[in-house]
Amino acid sequence: MLPVPRKAAIVVGKGEGDTLLTSFDKALLDAGIGNYNLLKVSSIFPPHAEVVKEMHVPEGALLPTAYGTISSSKMGETITAAVAIGVPEDPSNVGVIMEFSGNCSEEKAEKIVRNMVKESFEMRGYVLKEVFSGSVSHVVKKNGSVIAAAIMWY
Repeated sequence: MLPVPRKAAIVVGKGEGDTLLTSFDKALLDAGIGNYNLLKVSSIFPPHAEVVKEMHVPEGALLPTAYGTISSSKMGETITAAVAIGVPEDPSNVGVIMEFSGNCSEEKAEKIVRNMVKESFEMRGYVLKEVFSGSVSHVVKKNGSVIAAAIMWY
């Protein structure tokens, strides 16, 4: 059985590259998660977990990550990604992580993910204690990417 993560942190990054893939790699590096093997997970924040500002994870580790990302090669296009973590009042309940990416301002993207967190808590009948969020935007020059992620660790 896999252990349940006990910590989560929000990271964001943006990058430009000669290709869409290298721009995504630069966005990962900018977010501080470029040297990990990301395991994309669905949007559940584990019970009894805490949101922290930073984590120390061994490079090359399999890193559970819920993320929103977008890449584009359309010069002048604004691309944005946002993520939010909703923490329940009752720590024995799960929380939720919501992600978004699109063509809008950071403020709009964060409003969208925060509203998704609130709706998800209402659907579960849980009381929302706190919401943490982050976002990033980038104006594409050649090939650009952005990522907003909730990384989790043990």
